[in-house]
Amino acid sequence: MLRKLFAALLVTFLTTQMASAGKLTIAAFGDSLTQGYGLPAGDGLVPQLQKWLRGAGEDVQVLNAGVSGDTTAGGLARIDWTLTPEVGALIVTLGGNDLLRGLNPADTKSNLDGILRAAAKRSLPVLLVGLVAPTNFGPDYKTEFDKIYATLSAKYNTLFFPSFLGPLREHGDQSEILRNYMQADAIHPNAKGVAIIVDELGPFVKKLIDLAREQNVDKS
Repeated sequence: MLRKLFAALLVTFLTTQMASAGKLTIAAFGDSLTQGYGLPAGDGLVPQLQKWLRGAGEDVQVLNAGVSGDTTAGGLARIDWTLTPEVGALIVTLGGNDLLRGLNPADTKSNLDGILRAAAKRSLPVLLVGLVAPTNFGPDYKTEFDKIYATLSAKYNTLFFPSFLGPLREHGDQSEILRNYMQADAIHPNAKGVAIIVDELGPFVKKLIDLAREQNVDKS
């Protein structure tokens, strides 16, 4: 009981301190691509994005809410307890494990819809990061999957970054990208690949920050 009481008091204290400091907290909600799988602690998406934002003059906190192996169903199951009171904006990057398992795109869409609906209920601005399906499961599967993110972004009026790995395509053909910017599993970007992604993702996150601050002004 004492441990639980201490934990509750600690959470309350930290939340109060963050709120009083006025620092915006952005939850980066995703799977291993967000979590930083296979990379040293400072080289993953969240720390590199945090560094990029600080370099751009943004004093915000990016919370690593990435869980390796998570599907959109797993994300939906944990979204409510991820969106704690101090979270003021949300980045959603989920669906990669649905792709790897060949899960039904209709289920992926439904799960992502639930995640975005949870954010909308809290009036949180969202940046939705899309994924592009490979051709492994046929053209029909690819067509259905690829349209999920743009459709949901329009429905919930989110900011939209069309493809997480898209920025790497400007840096060579597939063999060059795999050799220079991906880890040995050919699924996760290496530190150099993450840096390229962050350079293009960063301005979208700045727009997300602006939206969050505008909403805070409106509420006050």
